Amino acid sequence: MPSFRFLGQAINDYRERTIDELRELVLKVGVVALVAAVVIWVSIFLYVAFYYTYMPPISHVRPVHLQFMSCEDSKGICSNPSAHVRLTKKQQLLMVGQQYKMYLDLEMPESPANQNLGMFMVCIQLHDKEGGLVDNSCRSTMLHYRSYLLHTLNTLIFSPMMVFGNKEEKQNIVLELFADFEEDQNHPVTDIYVEIQSRHVEFYSATLYVHAHFTGLRYFMFHWPMLSAAVGITSNLFFIVLVCLLSWWHLHRPHGDEKEFLYSSVRGEIEAELETKRREAFMLREPDDSSFEDTSTLDDSSNRNGDSDAELPLQLSSRQFIADLPQSGSFQIVSGPDDS
Repeated sequence: MPSFRFLGQAINDYRERTIDELRELVLKVGVVALVAAVVIWVSIFLYVAFYYTYMPPISHVRPVHLQFMSCEDSKGICSNPSAHVRLTKKQQLLMVGQQYKMYLDLEMPESPANQNLGMFMVCIQLHDKEGGLVDNSCRSTMLHYRSYLLHTLNTLIFSPMMVFGNKEEKQNIVLELFADFEEDQNHPVTDIYVEIQSRHVEFYSATLYVHAHFTGLRYFMFHWPMLSAAVGITSNLFFIVLVCLLSWWHLHRPHGDEKEFLYSSVRGEIEAELETKRREAFMLREPDDSSFEDTSTLDDSSNRNGDSDAELPLQLSSRQFIADLPQSGSFQIVSGPDDS
């Protein structure tokens, strides 16, 4: 029946329209999701790049191999133990403007020689690639004091671990040589010289530590990495979205030159079409015997009245034609200075 056929056609049209709308919606959602994913990944990449560029390594560790000259006639050492530490083979390792702390970790046995040694000096010198002295420092240190009773109790308590080698009678002396050293860009530190100014000291090993002392933003980024990452990525997202919106608005907004071009082109088309219609109307008019007389009469009247009366019908026709045009959403036809 015609009614059922019409109803089926309507259902099919509605179904096709719904499928098209759903396809268009899925496409828009996919594009938005893709753009959002790209923006998020760009924000994360920018924060990670900024973190590894702005944050220096937290520490540099170098072993210190102390050397000395042995005595020929007696046992022991006949010179102060000293060592040359190569910090880097490159031009620069430490970051300029960042404060660093340098420590020397001495592993010393609790031997009678060290206990009777008392205080001794440890000196350090920093040199650049050309061998020039950048900075130096000297610090005093000694073994931590333990009374005879405390030493005996400690030996008795930890004697099983000492027997199996899990514990030793030694102390680690950590000496701070520099508290706030800053790298000089013109003279970067590449070599470090360490000297223990005592010939009677005994030690197992020595290690040099260079720790970065963070302050301000670096301190916040190092001690609260998750919070700083959230703040940094969110800030990057805000600025990237803001730049994208401003760029989109700048590209799609109508400019003054475009408006003037559209107005000029439409006005030219209208005037050309009016001229064509005027010529067609003049050609379709049939000539008669009185045409020459009327023409002469019109010419005389036009000469008397001037050019303004001759152009009046054309201007009225142009205004009427422009008023009849539909005005679109992109531009609007306004009367120029000649139409007033």
